[in-house]
Amino acid sequence: MQTAPARAELDEVTLARAQRGDAAATRALVERYQRPVFALLGRMLLGRAEVEDLAQETFMRVFNALPRFDRAGAAKLSTWILTIASRVALDQLARRAPDVREPADLAAIPARAADAADAGADRNALRHALEAAVAALPPAFRAAFLLREYHGLEYDEIARALDIELGTVRSRLARARAELRASLAEVHHG
Repeated sequence: MQTAPARAELDEVTLARAQRGDAAATRALVERYQRPVFALLGRMLLGRAEVEDLAQETFMRVFNALPRFDRAGAAKLSTWILTIASRVALDQLARRAPDVREPADLAAIPARAADAADAGADRNALRHALEAAVAALPPAFRAAFLLREYHGLEYDEIARALDIELGTVRSRLARARAELRASLAEVHHG
């Protein structure tokens, strides 16, 4: 899987102004990071209506903690914001029934778009199968997978974001990939 192209971080001057509470700078921060926050929350929570509320909660937490963000620290601003969004999503998922996986209707996805004349239909079917397989992952695996594959975070950044050991990141990613391979093989052979 290919990660999304990295967008530039918010410039230092705008970040410093946002840390002081400047309205235009905070608006620029939201405009720059709202897309990755919504994408992460949407994939973690499977596009539910609560995503908008949780994105607002994420940015409220960001602005409450922003004056303490260390611009010279190890984490980039985008990593720090995605860390907050990840924790908001995991907290929300934890409030739901414990250890309940989201249903994924993999059987409803055609193994191949045999009746389709172009490769675009095959790619579309594969994309839907992958989205369903990712949705079926346990939340902890899904969070690590999304941060790595969709948002391009390094293993150590994921460890900090999810407050877990580096070995746990490796384990979760390996298990997530194994589950995805099994799910997608099931669709392919199904």
